[in-house]
Amino acid sequence: MSKDFASVQSSLDKKLPLRHTPLTKKIDNFVLQIGEVFNWFWVILIAVIILNVVLRYVFRNGMIELEELQWHLYCIGWLIGLSSTYIVDSHVRVDVLSERLSYRKKLWFELFGILILFLPFVILVLYYAVPFFELSWASSERSTSANGLPARWFVKGFLVISFFLLLISGFSRITRIIATLRFGQEEKK
Repeated sequence: MSKDFASVQSSLDKKLPLRHTPLTKKIDNFVLQIGEVFNWFWVILIAVIILNVVLRYVFRNGMIELEELQWHLYCIGWLIGLSSTYIVDSHVRVDVLSERLSYRKKLWFELFGILILFLPFVILVLYYAVPFFELSWASSERSTSANGLPARWFVKGFLVISFFLLLISGFSRITRIIATLRFGQEEKK
């Protein structure tokens, strides 16, 4: 990983500074490391797009395999990026309700938002994603296009992986909020 946890710490605590525990540091590092690895999918995606454009418009020979590969790479990059974006607190928020709250009330607002909205949604998606993936795996699902990519189950598996990472990211965030409510903010070094 190009960045260690300490270098990412400043971006973690811009919106809502939270205390860490040894467990949350490990979870956050794990998710961020996975995010760093899968960030390379964006570079690969750009290369595939350029190759596809050159083949189609210069050589008049488009390939459905490259079209589908673009979709799969975009899907995987976006899905895996969800959890690392959540860890660094760069996800889209609607802070209209919480912007005028005190720090402690913001913590409670965040905690209840995670418990009432975030975790049920993630668990519901996981509940349906696992059989969705299993069916695709069992039937050796492939593209409906004659020249399409085989193993459609592979990309569907990333739905399960990404929402599992999102789930552990949510538990890390809950733990950080509870630690902050209980012990207060960490001192900045």
